Amino acid sequence: MSDAAQPTAAEVRAAADAVKAAIDHHLAAVERRSGDDDPAVYDAFNALAAAAEVYDELLYDRHDEVTPFEIPGVEDSLPPYSGPEEPNAVSVLIRRDYAVVEPQRLLAQAQRLADVDPEDRGSDSAAVVGSSVHAALGVLFGEYEADEIASRHTEFGLEEGDSTLWVAAADELPEPGEWLGAPFDDADPELVVCRFDVSAVFDEDDLDEELDGLTRDRT
Repeated sequence: MSDAAQPTAAEVRAAADAVKAAIDHHLAAVERRSGDDDPAVYDAFNALAAAAEVYDELLYDRHDEVTPFEIPGVEDSLPPYSGPEEPNAVSVLIRRDYAVVEPQRLLAQAQRLADVDPEDRGSDSAAVVGSSVHAALGVLFGEYEADEIASRHTEFGLEEGDSTLWVAAADELPEPGEWLGAPFDDADPELVVCRFDVSAVFDEDDLDEELDGLTRDRT
């Protein structure tokens, strides 16, 4: 950045003052919050994150220095919970991604399953799978529970990608068959009680931090 485009010292100081005010506002919201998911605390958190980001950018641009802390981005956070205080039912939403990295292993495992009980899959078991990865996946997921596939994925020629599990609250169970046609259309982040994410990106971030040390890559 050129000298003409750099922020002034006064602008950096004003950003620092804004962070201090945001910290006070966040603490006050926490002290008077009405529950674990008080929207006032959520708003104060977001305001603090935004103020800290502005200060961090200006501090670097003006003084080539960084802050010693990071606040998760607003877009990475769930919205405030707005579901029932005492849920009578829950929906567990799970997504797991896999890459088919060894198709021949997948085909062999699926064919083995088809040969065990050919009557359940047609008289000609050799034709059940053949060279079709599509058919092999059908046999595999028809035989094993999703959790077992997750624990044994390498045996089936699969490589794990990202996965997530959401636990969403509800007042009551839907009517039988009500959502089967579109099971994920009604997923509402505001009803999520808790979520658990698994991703290689977390490990990559940790590695980047170790390599960068106290410096930050700016482009």
